[in-house]
Amino acid sequence: MMKVLVTGANGQLGMALRQESRENNAFDFLFTDLEDLDITDYHAVEKTITEWGAGVIVNAASYNAVDRAEDDPMDALRINGKAVQGLAGLARKHNCSLVHVSTDYVFDGRKGSAYTELDEPHPRSKYAHSKMIGEQALHTAAPNAALIRTSWLYSEFGHNFVKTIRKLAAERDELKVVNDQFGTPTYAGDLAKAILKVIPGICNFGEVRTYHYSNAGLTNWAEFAEAIVVYSRLKCRIIPVSTKEYGLSKAERPAYSLLDTSRIRKDFDLHIPEWRESLKICINKLEKE
Repeated sequence: MMKVLVTGANGQLGMALRQESRENNAFDFLFTDLEDLDITDYHAVEKTITEWGAGVIVNAASYNAVDRAEDDPMDALRINGKAVQGLAGLARKHNCSLVHVSTDYVFDGRKGSAYTELDEPHPRSKYAHSKMIGEQALHTAAPNAALIRTSWLYSEFGHNFVKTIRKLAAERDELKVVNDQFGTPTYAGDLAKAILKVIPGICNFGEVRTYHYSNAGLTNWAEFAEAIVVYSRLKCRIIPVSTKEYGLSKAERPAYSLLDTSRIRKDFDLHIPEWRESLKICINKLEKE
């Protein structure tokens, strides 16, 4: 049975992978988070890989504080860049396969159409730059690896846009949300399922292959928030505003970061749900908690 080491196991994607693992008998999982394994500690990671006999590493750990990274770029680089360099080098050294998760934010959002895996990143924030450095480190080490970029991740776990909007909408009569940043929400449960379908094929890659995964469709943050309110049966009014009107954010976000997911759909015969369909599933789970 293939042994899969998951880092960042208490984050949104890590928790979704935990959930999916309960229904998957094809892999033997070892779930680790910071208290178990610090991915910036090269020797600790190597010890875990060798002692446990990992065949695949899924790196779900990440520094995701987009605005805080503007004031704390070195910490973002340490986790999103240097740690990925270590993981990639160890994967190659010990003949492991690696799944590394990156972000649509590596693009500047100025293309005006869906980004493919062949488009060149142009990060516009310190966070996005740190994620791009991680991608470059992965390509330099060149293990058998899948680099999967995703966008607007949410789930029933941890802190995310869906849970924040539900909380605020239950407390307020109206909320201002930006309507000039376009992309696609991604349900962590769907991404976890996709990763588990990708894993068996990685050992045959002989290279780093880049894929894009998000739910299907296109929206903006205000429309996303409106759907959250409606599906949650709340009465709050969403007021669409421009990014400039909204203010506050330190880090620049891409204005249009739609991801072209045709490659991963074709290579792994994936059905990717439409974003509203997955949002309803997530909200139903939240309401049962």
